[in-house]
Parts: sequence; C-alpha cells; structure tokens
Amino acid sequence: MDRDKLLCIFQMSIPMLATYDTTTFVELTCQVLLEGDFEEAYTKADNSMVVPTDTVKNTCYVIAKKSDHLGKHFVDKYSHVTHAHVHIVKYRWARINVNGEPHPHSFYRDGSETRETWVTVSANDVSIKSGLEGLLVLKTTGSSFTNFHHCENTTLQDADDRIFSTTVKAHYNIDTSIGVENIPFDRIFEGVRKTTLDVFAHDDSASVQATMYLMGDVILKRYPEVQDVYYALPNSHHFTTNLEPFNLPNSGREMTIFSPITDFSGYITATIGRRGNKF
Repeated sequence: MDRDKLLCIFQMSIPMLATYDTTTFVELTCQVLLEGDFEEAYTKADNSMVVPTDTVKNTCYVIAKKSDHLGKHFVDKYSHVTHAHVHIVKYRWARINVNGEPHPHSFYRDGSETRETWVTVSANDVSIKSGLEGLLVLKTTGSSFTNFHHCENTTLQDADDRIFSTTVKAHYNIDTSIGVENIPFDRIFEGVRKTTLDVFAHDDSASVQATMYLMGDVILKRYPEVQDVYYALPNSHHFTTNLEPFNLPNSGREMTIFSPITDFSGYITATIGRRGNKF
C-alpha cells in the first residue's frame, strides 16, 4: 500500500474547562510496504500470498483503534512477510487561541499558511489587495449541515454534528484614499487572521456559507480600511470509518476514527463588501 490517511479523535474532560468536552486529535498519513516471499505472484501469477492493499488499509484503521504496533502486526500475522516498512507522517496541528485560552475543539495547521499581497501602481493611483492562503483549520464539533435542498439524486444525510475542516483563502481590498503611508497593514492582516480563527472556533456553524459571511461581516465592522473580503473555504470532508466488519465500535461517543476524503468536495466562495461597493 502506498499511502493511507486517517484521523483519530480523543475526547477527555479538563477540570479548568468543565463546561466543555475537550477533544484532541492526530492526523496521520501511513505508508506500509511489505517485503517477503512474493516471488510467485510475479513469476507464476499466483496471488495466494499477496496481502491486498484493502487489507493493509483496513489494518491501519484497526490498529489505530486498538493498538500501537502496526509493523509488528504484519510480521507476526503473515509468516511469509519478512519485513514491514512503515512510514508515518504526523501533521502539526495546534489549538486556536481565543481570548488567550486554547479552544477545546478547534485547531489550525501550524506553519502551512502564507501572507500575500498584490499591488497595482499607476501615475495617479494605487490599488492594494492583501490576504492569507493555506491556513488549514479543523473543528471536531460545533458544526452542522441540515435542511438543504433534496431531489431524486440526493443521498447526503442531514448532519446535526460533524467535523468542519477547510483550507482558508482570504483576500481583502484596502481603501487607499487615506494615503498608503497611513494604512496599518500589519494590524489589518493580524486582525483579519484573528477574526477568521475566532469566528471559526466560536460560531455554531449551520453551514460553511453562513460562517464565511459572519467572518467577513465582523472584519468590515472592525476595520474601516477594508473595502471587501473574499473567502474561499473548500470542504475537506472527514467521514466516519466503518469498523463494523472488525467488531469495533466507531459511532456515538466511540466515534474516534475518520477517513479524510479528497475525491470530491464543495468549493465555497463569497465576497462580502460594503453597501455600494462594486466587486
């Protein structure tokens, strides 16, 4: 198996956050390469000794649920496997700080984002667009998606509580009429970033659309220099991994293993501007 990605969520109670259930999670990409007596699969078209990719994938989920010894499992279980080469990448996530306190269930990917700006200068004018890209965020609860349009092609079920994860792109146009030298660029950028994270963490999200509108609305109220804000928040889906075939619970309070899905997702955008602005 080349690579498989999984998400593990753990719930706990923290005395200082007695009113919340605090969740901790890790996101891992696992690569498992098996070495051993597989010669006849190549030379005689005999698959009897081949451990299928599907088995290796499922094993990664099962071991994540109940044990710590992925490589040892393959060597112990399959006598013809001489070596299990396991490469695991753990992604760096940190809690979003809100009002100086770490949020109990909202996180951002540390170190993956960029700050960007675009400037156009003419003899009589200057236009400035700034923003951030690549800010990965995830919350393990506090998000729903219900009462959406249904038709004969709809299979999606209402979700009263779900993982909300996205990679934030936020661009904003700045009013340069006050003079470039009078614009607090750093303060605006840090404010836009902080507002984005604060709203993401605190909003009891009814949809990605509603959350991004609230982000933009708060920014426009706080920063008069900002003319409009563009957000792109593509869905990063994490679906519950089915562990029923292995007699392992993974629903309700036992729901801890998820599979990130990259095959399809919604690409949701909005531009929130001041009344009368053209964009």
